[in-house]
Amino acid sequence: MRQCLVTGANRGIGLAFTRALLADGASVLACCRAPAQAAALAELREAHPQRLRVLPLALPGEAAIAALAREVEALDVRLDLLVNNAGMLVSGERFGTVTADALRDSFAINAAAPFLLVQALAERLADGARVLNVSTRLASIAGVTELRTPSYAMSKAALNMATRQLAAALRGRGIPVVAVSPGWVRTDMGGSGATLDADASVRGMLALIDRVTLDDSGRFFGHDGSPIGW
Repeated sequence: MRQCLVTGANRGIGLAFTRALLADGASVLACCRAPAQAAALAELREAHPQRLRVLPLALPGEAAIAALAREVEALDVRLDLLVNNAGMLVSGERFGTVTADALRDSFAINAAAPFLLVQALAERLADGARVLNVSTRLASIAGVTELRTPSYAMSKAALNMATRQLAAALRGRGIPVVAVSPGWVRTDMGGSGATLDADASVRGMLALIDRVTLDDSGRFFGHDGSPIGW
């Protein structure tokens, strides 16, 4: 049975990952900031009591990451897939009003936390496991044509560099690490006018992660498998 860990699993894309993986027969460690308030995960746990465990993870706290690593070790789980999905977006940013707090928090949650989490869980990754970092096309430096959500775009560009670094660190164990844009998805973050529903986006991302090889490690893809320029 495939063992998977998903961050930001209580809603949106993270919840869709959790549902899809359970439907595929996987066992899932679903991580979120406040498990007691995660009603949708509670329903899934009732339906899949043997294959879903909901764990607390308040990113970007180092203590929270360390506590999760200890819990995964105590459970004696060897992870086949790690999905770094948790993130933040500061809406309504305009040039002249972007704050240091927004930039600092965005970099901490969107870039530093995924790197630190993989580092903390590295010993619990099975050889040949896969790591999927949820990025965004807005992080493509080549694609920038306007100022748009700068703290989000800049921090996700840093996540892309973290992906390259992690790919190099884990290559010797046969573990591909990729950054994937989910597309414009109808979630609380993406808004109701987005073009994709979360389930369709996640199906594409899971199909991609299932077929990537070490030759793909450190690359940046769309949810449909198309390459994205850095």
